[in-house]
Amino acid sequence: MDDILLMLPGPTTVDPRVLAAISKAVVNHRGAKYGEILTETTELMSKVFQTPNKSYLLTGSGTAAMETAVANTVAPGEKMLNIVGGKFGERFMKIANTHGIETQELAVEWGTAVTPKQIAEALDENEDIKAITVVHNETSTGVAAPIEEIGKVMKNYDALYIVDTVSSLGGDYVDVEKFGIDVCVTGSQKCLAAPPGMAAITLSDDAWKAVDNVETNTFYLDLKAARKSGDKTPPETPYTPSVSLTYAMNESLKIVMEEGLENRVARHHKAAKASVAAVKALGLELFADEAVSSATVTAVKMPEGVTDAEFRGTTRDKYGVELAGGQDHLKGNVFRIGHMGCISYKELVQTFAAIGMTLKGLGAIEDAGAGVASITESYL
Repeated sequence: MDDILLMLPGPTTVDPRVLAAISKAVVNHRGAKYGEILTETTELMSKVFQTPNKSYLLTGSGTAAMETAVANTVAPGEKMLNIVGGKFGERFMKIANTHGIETQELAVEWGTAVTPKQIAEALDENEDIKAITVVHNETSTGVAAPIEEIGKVMKNYDALYIVDTVSSLGGDYVDVEKFGIDVCVTGSQKCLAAPPGMAAITLSDDAWKAVDNVETNTFYLDLKAARKSGDKTPPETPYTPSVSLTYAMNESLKIVMEEGLENRVARHHKAAKASVAAVKALGLELFADEAVSSATVTAVKMPEGVTDAEFRGTTRDKYGVELAGGQDHLKGNVFRIGHMGCISYKELVQTFAAIGMTLKGLGAIEDAGAGVASITESYL
């Protein structure tokens, strides 16, 4: 397993410092020591979110944070606008439906991004919409939504602006305060490069007002309970957290801040640009519209005559590089390269060497080294 390079859109390779942090002795989650660690971690989390608002850790995946955001801010029977252009936009809508929220779908073609104009038109036609959900980085398609521009539009409306940055925070430009985001959620195992199993959420004052006006309809994900426990001295979580994953998040966030958010985002953008160029150099076709392509994952159309099983099976079993397949109707039709977290020139060279040799072995391309040469050129 140690020989497999994870080039997935999560989970990602974990820094040895983070792995070492997990091995520390578990402390009392109701004691002062854990309270100190929790305080430091949530403060670091807010710095990465770029907000003065408090952040809260959730023991659960990014989906837990998505459900927390939806269930606590919009009441059953109220209306929510869901932007759906991929698997995770769909997930937001399914979560809302599960909680009895009236959903309105704003569907965009997979591989393209919603525009602020489309959102404004939808809100103009439906003044009773309480909140909208937007996935910043849709890993199923390799598309990044224009969340800053959407935020400018949202200032003209009373609806809450809920954004999923699970696969973008720490890898792309996310400024909760500047972008006017009311509820922002993220996960541990993507650009933050911590192990899976922890999520985080932060809310604006307007979002908290909505929380206070919504009758609690979830137990484990109750934000009122999270706030009450977080306000204690020392602060706590309402239920037993993963103490070890808190250690991991703490260390991974320290690594993010040591690198610097601006530097980290620039590194991810460089990797994305290099990956796109290498895909083209191999004669492959991108799935997403390049104008809105993701900074953390690149989706590529599967070459004609090549099956997902033989392609990804070979890159993994023969060359030690794990790539992601397509989801839903894209299954078997695309493969996805995650270039997030602890990714540099070295990992991209290994990845495109594996892709090139696999495709040449399958008779799909002639020049196995074109991708690696392109990566080298991008980093010169």
